[in-house]
Amino acid sequence: MKRTPSLIIGLGLLAGLGLAAPLQAREQIDCKMRFSTSGWSIFYKTASGTGTVTCTNGQSLAVRIRAKGGGLTVGKSSIENGVGEFSGVYSINEVLGSYATAEAHAGAVKSAKGQVMTKGEVSVALSGTGRGWDLGVAFGKFQILKR
Repeated sequence: MKRTPSLIIGLGLLAGLGLAAPLQAREQIDCKMRFSTSGWSIFYKTASGTGTVTCTNGQSLAVRIRAKGGGLTVGKSSIENGVGEFSGVYSINEVLGSYATAEAHAGAVKSAKGQVMTKGEVSVALSGTGRGWDLGVAFGKFQILKR
């Protein structure tokens, strides 16, 4: 019976040492996406494209881009050499998923576009130049998927 209390105390000390170990802090990483898209809209808006996400920790990921939505919108356009800058990222896989969008757009022949979208803690700021023509207001979702 004398061994039981010392065994329990010993196990308690071992467990306490394990709990006292410092937790490894997660560090945010900077990620950028280079992309190109093209699409059209007549009340319904759709666009698709491809890109590559690279992060400061050396990770890289080829991605597909899909944007769908609707509103009072009409046009046909493309974005070439687009750039997306992510914030709130701890792992490259966190950039994947659906982002809610709301936008007002107008362009003719050559145009520029900028947009900021959020998905939980992760945000992305998109910018790029393009061609085509478009006019309207649209709401929808922007998806970044693995290629």
